[in-house]
Amino acid sequence: MRLWFNPYIILCFSIGMTMTSFSTVAQLYESQGQATIENGNIETARQHAMENALKKALLVAGASVSSLQQVVNGLMTQDEISIRASGSVNAIELIDEVHSSDIITVTIRADIFPQEKQCFSADFRKTLLMTRSKLLHREQANIGSIYALDKSSIGLLSNKFKANSRYIDSKLFNKSVNQFSRLNQSMNFEAIKQLSISLADRTDSHYILYSEIIDVSFNNEATNNWQFWESDIFNRNFAVVLYIYNGTSGELTFEKQYKNTALWTFDKRTAVDVNSDTFWQSDYGRMINNTLNTLAKDIDENIMCEPTQAKIVRVSGNKVTFNLGKRHGVKVGDEFTLLHKSNFTSDSGISYAGFEVSSYKVKVTSTSMQSAVATTSDSGLLGNIQINDLVVRY
Repeated sequence: MRLWFNPYIILCFSIGMTMTSFSTVAQLYESQGQATIENGNIETARQHAMENALKKALLVAGASVSSLQQVVNGLMTQDEISIRASGSVNAIELIDEVHSSDIITVTIRADIFPQEKQCFSADFRKTLLMTRSKLLHREQANIGSIYALDKSSIGLLSNKFKANSRYIDSKLFNKSVNQFSRLNQSMNFEAIKQLSISLADRTDSHYILYSEIIDVSFNNEATNNWQFWESDIFNRNFAVVLYIYNGTSGELTFEKQYKNTALWTFDKRTAVDVNSDTFWQSDYGRMINNTLNTLAKDIDENIMCEPTQAKIVRVSGNKVTFNLGKRHGVKVGDEFTLLHKSNFTSDSGISYAGFEVSSYKVKVTSTSMQSAVATTSDSGLLGNIQINDLVVRY
C-alpha cells in the first residue's frame, strides 16, 4: 500500500522556547510501528501503529513525540502531535502494512526537517529521585486487594524513564513510604522543603518526585447490567497527583493531577497480583499504564528546560568538583556559571532560595560518571565559592 499524505500535520510545541533556525535539507526516515487490533477495529489499530512508527522516526531525527493530532488528507486522525525537542514533518508515506493474528505492523517513510536544540539545559540529564507513592484511601483497595499498587506503579514509572527518557536520570527509592503525604495533608510546606533538600543531599539527586494515589474507587453503575445472568462488571477509577520539588531550593516546580477509568474485569472476591502480567494486560492495568505514559511525558517536558543546577562538592584553588558527570551528558569543554547560595528566612518563618551570581565561569577539564571537575579560565582563585554552592547552565 502506498499513499502520500498532504504535508499538513500540526506541530504543537510543548515548551516556550522555539527554534531560531531550521535546517534547509529534509531527510527521509523509514521506520516500523505496531499496534494490537482490538474488537476488530483495523482503522484504529492502523492509526496507532502509524503513530508508533512516526514517533520512532522523529526520535531518530532528534525529536520526541507524545501523541498525534490532525486529519492528514482525510486519512489519518489523532488527537495531538506533541514534539518536545524538534523536527518538522513535511510528508509521510505508508509503504507497507502487514496483519498477523491480532497485530498490525506498518512501515512508513517520513520526510523530516531536523531542527536545533531548544534550550541549553536539554544538553544535560537531571537526576530525579522517585519516592514511593502513597495510596491515600486504602479501604478503596479492598476489592482485588490491590494494596501494593502504590509500589508497583511507581516502579513501572521508573522503568519507563530508564528505557525512554532523554532528559532524566532516574533513581528509585521504593522500599518505604516517606513523610510527604502526612506533611502535605497538614500543609506543612516548610517541612516538605527540608525533606526534599535532605533527600536530594542523601541520594545526590537534583529533583524529588512525590505522588499520591487518591482514588481507586468503583463507579456506582454496572456497565453490563442488562445481562443479569452474568456477574456485574464495574468501571474502576484511578487518580494520582504528582509533585516535583527542586532538591536544591526545596521549592515545588511541578504539580498535576491525572484521572482515568476502565473496566475492572476481575471477580470481586479474587485477590489480584498487581505485579503480574495478568493485571497489567487487563483493561484496568492498561489504563494505568497509559496514564503513566502521559505522566512520564509531562515530567520529561517539565524538567527538560529547567536550568541545570549541580551542587559543588569540592573546592580546591581554582578547581571545583560538582555532581554532574558523563551519565548526565557533561563533556570536557562545557562551560558553567557559578552561583553562591544565600538562602534566607522571612519574618513569618518561610524560607526562600537566594543566589548570588558569581563573576566566575568555569570550564570542565575532566569527568567521571557521576561528577566533573572544572577550572577557571584565568587560573584565578575562586574567592568565596564553597561546598554546596552551585554550577549552572541556562
